[in-house]
Amino acid sequence: MDLSIGAWLLGLFLFMIAISMPIAIAIAMSSLTIMFFILPFEVASITAGQKIITGIDSFSLLAIPFFILAGNIMNVGGIAGRLINLAKLMVGWIPGSLLHVNIFANMMFGAVSGSAVAAAAAVGKTLGPELEKEGYDKNLSTAVNVASCPAGLLIPPSNSLIVFSVVSGGTSVAALFIAGYVPGILMGLSCMIIAYFIAKKKGYKTSANDGFTVKDVIRIIWQAVPSLGLIFVVIGGIIGGIFTATEGACIAVLYSFVLSLCYRSLKWSHFSIICKETTQITGIMLFLIGASTIMSWAMAFTGLPTMISDWMLSISDNPIIIFILMNIILLIVGMFMDLTPAVLIFTPIFMPIATQLGMDPIHFAMMIIFNLCIGIATPPVGTALFVGCSVSGSKIEDVIKSIMPFCLVLIVTLLLITFIPEISLALPRFFGLIQ
Repeated sequence: MDLSIGAWLLGLFLFMIAISMPIAIAIAMSSLTIMFFILPFEVASITAGQKIITGIDSFSLLAIPFFILAGNIMNVGGIAGRLINLAKLMVGWIPGSLLHVNIFANMMFGAVSGSAVAAAAAVGKTLGPELEKEGYDKNLSTAVNVASCPAGLLIPPSNSLIVFSVVSGGTSVAALFIAGYVPGILMGLSCMIIAYFIAKKKGYKTSANDGFTVKDVIRIIWQAVPSLGLIFVVIGGIIGGIFTATEGACIAVLYSFVLSLCYRSLKWSHFSIICKETTQITGIMLFLIGASTIMSWAMAFTGLPTMISDWMLSISDNPIIIFILMNIILLIVGMFMDLTPAVLIFTPIFMPIATQLGMDPIHFAMMIIFNLCIGIATPPVGTALFVGCSVSGSKIEDVIKSIMPFCLVLIVTLLLITFIPEISLALPRFFGLIQ
């Protein structure tokens, strides 16, 4: 097949993105257009329909709507406030305490809810007034919230890791989940390091844990532990082989539902909102996956992955150079494309190159997800950036300057994850999930 057709596919897709066409529509339309050129109309139409159905016909994908549902229940279930109190207890002694509380709470709430945007909104709304009252710079506070909220996309349970598992051809979800802990924690710690130096420079004090009595400590831990228990129940069950990721997602729904009832935060009026949001997000994600399956087939048929692989390997056969080039491309892509479609499109392109150069699929997953997590916190299309600014009332152009140091340190952390495989592979090996 003429590789120029593959180039036309990529060019048409980028053109549609440039004219602000929705990502899923751009993926489907560019792929269909190319298919109509290389196949008879009826064959192309039938093939596209089959690919959409087979793309979403996966038992593993059933976990996504249930994890989304569990996250939406927790968003209205009084979880955020309890986790923020626990964060104050644990990191409130560090200079710039409320900044570190924001980061730590984002890590915990993002892990529990599985959504960076939900974490940015819930934690930002709760801590925002306190940060303003304590005299913290609003743009800096917003930058901290936005830069740290993607950590929950690495710390399981994570829908992004499930999507990667499906598009990569069945990489173990359990291994991906357990591998995400160290990179996710490193993302949070990287943000805390920058926040510490900024706080010292600006003279922010430690005030978030002032006045805690022993009774307060016991109460805060008692209230927060059940929320964090979701992670131990679900991830422990998956790693222990007690249930699959999909079954674990169903248990997460039941756990979050019962917990929210116990907290007396869930009302009948919330159910219609929860179901509506879950249906909308699930529909968008499944359409993205189905459309991306068409594109993956079209790319393979036109030889586009081979073309890109040959081009990259023609530059150098040094794995260090190739991995740096991959990261540069993904960082640029992440600035213009959301995480899920980027994973769906670029995993089939880059993963064969990475495995050819000796990178484990689990290691590659951590690299690409971490990389694209940075993208959702950067302009011009960073969803976490938009949500964080809307919650705080800051202007995006004012926050960009404050968020740049965090992005630079996250890029350094990304390089560590890229070139030190054990950061991603040590825990899965310890639990016997990989060799």
